[in-house]
Amino acid sequence: MGGESSAIAGLGLVPGLIALVLYLAALIALVVFAGDIVGAATPFADTWDSPWPGLLRGFLAVLLVVLGLLLSVLTFTAVTLAIGQPFYENLSEQVDRSESPDGTAPESGLPFWRELWISVRDSLRILVRAAFWGILLFAAGFLPVVGQTVVPVLALCVTGYFLTQELASIALARRGLHLRDQLALLRSRRMLVWGFGIPLAAVFLIPFVAVLLMPGAVAGATLLARDLTEDPGQKHAGKGVKTMPGNE
Repeated sequence: MGGESSAIAGLGLVPGLIALVLYLAALIALVVFAGDIVGAATPFADTWDSPWPGLLRGFLAVLLVVLGLLLSVLTFTAVTLAIGQPFYENLSEQVDRSESPDGTAPESGLPFWRELWISVRDSLRILVRAAFWGILLFAAGFLPVVGQTVVPVLALCVTGYFLTQELASIALARRGLHLRDQLALLRSRRMLVWGFGIPLAAVFLIPFVAVLLMPGAVAGATLLARDLTEDPGQKHAGKGVKTMPGNE
């Protein structure tokens, strides 16, 4: 994609590093203060005989830290994309131009600040969905047998799906697809989405690797978006999926 794209990809590492520092600081604070948080939330255990208060609070503190780790994995990509929206938008456009026969890329026609607002708003909506699934799967993890076998697989599938949506949203939004349309389009091609997202989600469990792979993941998601929207059978998929004029 040339020297310009390489420079953009290099700059694309910066938002990931910023997000990583913020997440590490938050997780360290959570580990340090987990005991105090749990203690304040369980005053009823003060009257229990030893060692039950300590056991309960220690168990809950560990659960709190584990839940924080799970939510950090589910939300890291959305936060990184929000921080680095201009870099990743430019990188995605470069990929589109390099793959387009006429060297052009779809454009939303919206001003930058409008695009940024839509990106942040949709990221927050995805974060709420991801947090709901994260808490649900975390609770299901305590079920005997199922929690140790089925739940981890489901968690990886859910993470891969949301990760794909977050990464592909840059290219899909430029094609005029709103969040509801994006989710409908991804649901119509679940196997393709999981094929892209599940391996990436497994690798993204390693924070430093996630930072290094973020520019490449955005580029790959742009190619995925092209495949999803250029398939004639999917361009007008049943649930209101729309394309920009001139891209039909």
